[in-house]
Amino acid sequence: MADGCWVLSIALNIYEPTRLGHSYGGVVITEAGNDPKVAGLVCIAAFAADKGESVSVLIKNPPPGAPVPPILPPQDGFLLLDPTKFPASFAADVRPDAAAFMADSQVPWGLDALNGAVTDPAWKTKPSWYLVTTEDKMIPPDAQRAMSRRAGSTVVEAKGSHAVYVSQPRAVADLIVKAANGVAVATR
Repeated sequence: MADGCWVLSIALNIYEPTRLGHSYGGVVITEAGNDPKVAGLVCIAAFAADKGESVSVLIKNPPPGAPVPPILPPQDGFLLLDPTKFPASFAADVRPDAAAFMADSQVPWGLDALNGAVTDPAWKTKPSWYLVTTEDKMIPPDAQRAMSRRAGSTVVEAKGSHAVYVSQPRAVADLIVKAANGVAVATR
């Protein structure tokens, strides 16, 4: 699914130099967005970390009753989600066969993705847009709201799981268009 985010990022670049991140990709764009060619950030159910924060810091102490991502212990420096828990935690509103395929075809992600801390959050100086997924079991919706609020993001909410780009592609596309138009207006 990381390829899906890459494709969306390419689509954004057709309009303006905007970066898109989903999940831990939000940390990546929070730092990479400092490139002077980048005009804005789009977070889709993503971690919008502040200075010194990483995904591991942001998920360390979930509030009571909050879902805990089913991250398996690292193997050879890489992480995966438990495939038996993946459909319910990551893709609860995706067709069961598609969710099972997503679980079986997930790409391992490196420990650096979990532990890499942001040094200079781009959202402090650049506009951002954030899609909160209200049925998310990976990043609690209230955590998404808090991160998007402190980033000063333009926020849209969609009833969807962490795999909102599969289950609610129109909501994702609409936010991308809104961001592209917002960046285009801001850079004129």
